[in-house]
Amino acid sequence: MIELNKGNRLLWMVTGLLLAVVCAVAVYKAWPVLFPEISRSAAVDPDCDLRAGSCVTRLNDGGRVSFSIEPREIPTLKPLRLQVALHGVEADKVEIDFAGVAMNMGFNRVKMERAAEGGFTGNGILPVCVRDAMEWEARVLVSTRQGLLSVPYRFITVRPGAPLPGAE
Repeated sequence: MIELNKGNRLLWMVTGLLLAVVCAVAVYKAWPVLFPEISRSAAVDPDCDLRAGSCVTRLNDGGRVSFSIEPREIPTLKPLRLQVALHGVEADKVEIDFAGVAMNMGFNRVKMERAAEGGFTGNGILPVCVRDAMEWEARVLVSTRQGLLSVPYRFITVRPGAPLPGAE
């Protein structure tokens, strides 16, 4: 049996305390990235169909946010081209946060690059799901001087060969 002397016990206590402090700092630093503070949020448009083309959300202040994904079938594990167009909204930066609606699929956020006037583009990939079909929410996160604007868009991905729900 190994017997710890006072010096070893103190060393283990200090090591444990330092580990707890490092974990607390990591959580504190990661919190705003994982859970950004949203100052304004738009409602999900139930008529939006990203498979048919871009969707436009009209904001209460008169601005508009347009979002599109290509290829239109929105495959998993394949590169996706993402486009955001802003009208009447001044943005410092734009990101797209992908989240499973009924299943946590982990952190998946794409930083968009500024393109033409009011436009942003980027590339992303969606992970595969164990289900034949999965509902996703793409939150367009627009950083403005007034705070963070969140505009959600919902869509469904399907496994190759599986039918799109409601299309049977």
